Amino acid sequence: MSRYGDYEDGIKARSKRGAFATSWWAQRWIAALEQLVDSGRLSRGRSYARGGRVLSIEETRNGVTARVQGSRPSPYKININITPLSDAEWEKVLDALAEQAIFTAQLLAGEMPRDIETAFAAARVSLFPSRRAELITACSCPDYANPCKHVAATHYILGERFDEDPFLIFRLRGRTQEQIMDGLRQRRAGEAAAVEAEPEENEIAPALESQMDGFWDFAAPLEDFSVSIQPPVVAMPLFKRLGEASFCPDPGLEALLRKPCEAISQRAVDAAYQEKGEVDDELPEVD
Repeated sequence: MSRYGDYEDGIKARSKRGAFATSWWAQRWIAALEQLVDSGRLSRGRSYARGGRVLSIEETRNGVTARVQGSRPSPYKININITPLSDAEWEKVLDALAEQAIFTAQLLAGEMPRDIETAFAAARVSLFPSRRAELITACSCPDYANPCKHVAATHYILGERFDEDPFLIFRLRGRTQEQIMDGLRQRRAGEAAAVEAEPEENEIAPALESQMDGFWDFAAPLEDFSVSIQPPVVAMPLFKRLGEASFCPDPGLEALLRKPCEAISQRAVDAAYQEKGEVDDELPEVD
């Protein structure tokens, strides 16, 4: 431990000041905690998180367990559990997700769709804890308050884990990424099979010769056609989807290629918005 009270071997938060987490889904997780804890304990929890007092976090079936160093020699044991959705509730959620192809595409890319909560609302459930009874916390410390500052510190560190792994919230709610994607694929395949089984209407296509004069004409003007080109919400989504390569030593393939991929991604965005002739063929140097 340093003279400032920080624990060198603990899990230090990336956030040094201000708000924790960067993604909207991680911020929603933190907001769920901040509705339950008084401001004083939240402040101490942030200090604990930034000081490395959270010594370990392990994912369990319905939540996480953690060890947080308090004022006593032995670390306190923390449990944060989330009520999982039932199988019937998950089936309704998957039905709602499958209705929007963009949800499937973004989830496959390792991204959390910003409107995904509408699918859960359609199933009359919530992805993030919306009621106190859904978020059960416990700490071995003598503090009478629950959640205490040790739970708050764990919650903040966990929020940064959500930044890295948006599917963590799904697992805590009872389904893995693979289970969700399998369910979506089955539904999409079923829809495609149903369309193919529908009888074709007796519609005669116009002769190709009659269409040749206007073949290359646009059916509608493009002035109002908008395109939004921007980096993915989750950095390096393909790497997160495939997982770490077993043949690559530490710190791992994703860490080694992060800077080049970010440079290429930003270069692609810059090129998309530049006029013809303005594009610089040289990529920025990457250390």
